Amino acid sequence: MAIIERQMHRMSYREAVEYIDSFINYEKIGYGGKGRDAFRLDRVGYITGLFGNPQDSFPSVHIAGTKGKGSIANFVSSILIEAGLRVGLYTSPHLISPRERIKLNNKIINEKDFSFYVGEIKNRLDNEKNKISPTFFELYTILALNYFRAKGIDFAVIETGLGGRLDATNVVKSSVSVIGSLSYDHTHLLGKTLGKIAFEKCGIIKRESTVITAPQRREAMKVIWEAAGALNARIVSVGKDITFREIYHDAEKEVFDIKGALHNYKRCTIKLLGRHQLVNACCAVGAVEALERKGIRISPETVKKGMEITENPSRCQVIARKPYIVLDGAQNEASSRALIGTIKRNFKYKRLILILGVSTDKDVKGISRALAPFSDTVILTKAKVPRALDSRSIKKFIKMKNIILTDFVEEAARKALAVAGAEDLILITGSFFVTGEAVKFFSKKHGGIPTG
Repeated sequence: MAIIERQMHRMSYREAVEYIDSFINYEKIGYGGKGRDAFRLDRVGYITGLFGNPQDSFPSVHIAGTKGKGSIANFVSSILIEAGLRVGLYTSPHLISPRERIKLNNKIINEKDFSFYVGEIKNRLDNEKNKISPTFFELYTILALNYFRAKGIDFAVIETGLGGRLDATNVVKSSVSVIGSLSYDHTHLLGKTLGKIAFEKCGIIKRESTVITAPQRREAMKVIWEAAGALNARIVSVGKDITFREIYHDAEKEVFDIKGALHNYKRCTIKLLGRHQLVNACCAVGAVEALERKGIRISPETVKKGMEITENPSRCQVIARKPYIVLDGAQNEASSRALIGTIKRNFKYKRLILILGVSTDKDVKGISRALAPFSDTVILTKAKVPRALDSRSIKKFIKMKNIILTDFVEEAARKALAVAGAEDLILITGSFFVTGEAVKFFSKKHGGIPTG
């Protein structure tokens, strides 16, 4: 079916946002009893077919994983941009603006284009005889793919939303895929074992492609090898085929060497903090080296420069000093342990003041167990979304006296600023909804960010 004529679309930015928000958003409300019925790849394929399958008009790097997939996606995108390519980047969730999810050469889609392409989708769905109602995430995915095709990108870097096999993004036909670190999250949807979780993530691997994998537990790695073998896909493993050597780290940067499959990269510097980010950087190197094998010219210096300029908000992000204010979207026990390890490894501080808010479908006990013992004061809070767990329910999992209960992130931030000294560290984590609301608070003109 031919693509609809563009002059038919007229929609304001506000109307576009309201239209997208009118679709069911499982990120905010949770999946409840829906389970896997919420994932309909055939529905996404049908709608992309209405638009002439935009995902087939550009090559893609597809990234899945429990942890690190957003950072890997940003690393890959920045490296390809530095190589002179035109790159579309699709990630989730957003923190403040819904436009953050869709980027062209690391610049978010502007309001005019956002409104136009949402209008294009609305017009097509309104006029389709088969009444279809995609989810919020499916709609965003289709929006991104249409936008990327229209802008004539050279490459798309696509982060999965949840899982991989049935994820809306799995309509792309990637020649390179990446499986980031796997751990337990969304187990009611993906399975209660690492093997089952790995099976879902491996759904993004395409026949005769290259798959890059972070170091995995044996159970998960076995599934990855089996999935790749069945599709005659080549595996590149970080820790085996690609290795790194730490040189230096502090609250500003990580410095390290990488020994890749094709090149050595000496004294790489990245802004993303934590040893796990070195693994993510190596996964990105594996992905771009796989593209190099396919004829894309990317020099080691280009790779290093791309990694150096990479940013990824709310991943151990320092937004203030004296006291330090650090944001991180850690939302399971494994990522929380990695986070607290990074705080202890990279920062020098007197007291740790933890602001914690989590969603109802997360491992509250595991997150609390990872973070609370290392905190001097814990301030519990709740984001303004239906999925958010109230602070009193979180308190049941924390066995310490110095706990403050709040009902809103802004209230929690004000209380933290009131008790923190210049040599302390305020850590805000547990959910991207929480860190997003914290960013809004601290971005206000009189938000009270210390400026030392």
